[in-house]
Amino acid sequence: MIEKIFSDAFFSAIAAIGFSAISNPPKKTYILCALIAATGHSLRFMLISSDLIQMTIIPATTIASFAIGLLAVILSPIAKVPAETFLFPSLLPMIPGIYAYKTFGGLAMCLLHTSETDFYHYFYLFSTNGMVCLVIILGMVIGGTLPVFMLKRIAYRATR
Repeated sequence: MIEKIFSDAFFSAIAAIGFSAISNPPKKTYILCALIAATGHSLRFMLISSDLIQMTIIPATTIASFAIGLLAVILSPIAKVPAETFLFPSLLPMIPGIYAYKTFGGLAMCLLHTSETDFYHYFYLFSTNGMVCLVIILGMVIGGTLPVFMLKRIAYRATR
């Protein structure tokens, strides 16, 4: 289990560095962004995979996004950059890609089949995966931005 957690952390850190490179932040922020993403993504992995907790992906992603937001706000004054510099690239590895893929796959199959039973089956897949994807992204937005509003003195001070 420990190996899987470290593997998850490593790959999410690499993804966060790639996503943060797109916005061209100061070079000193790359390592902090990688650490924040690795911590958040590993937390989500542990919440989902733990035998004790066994949380579904929606609340686990919301909690992990909140942790990422907290770390971004706390570390932003240290690096003297806005919290969003860490927040957005650290959240991007948690985007639910497989659910989005299955959503559009279900929509395409819905439109291609003429049989009513096939249409309803693929519409069910489309709507289920679409709702899960939408709620996960909503949880990421709420969980990630809540610390910015809760700790606005710290977050505001980083931009001054």
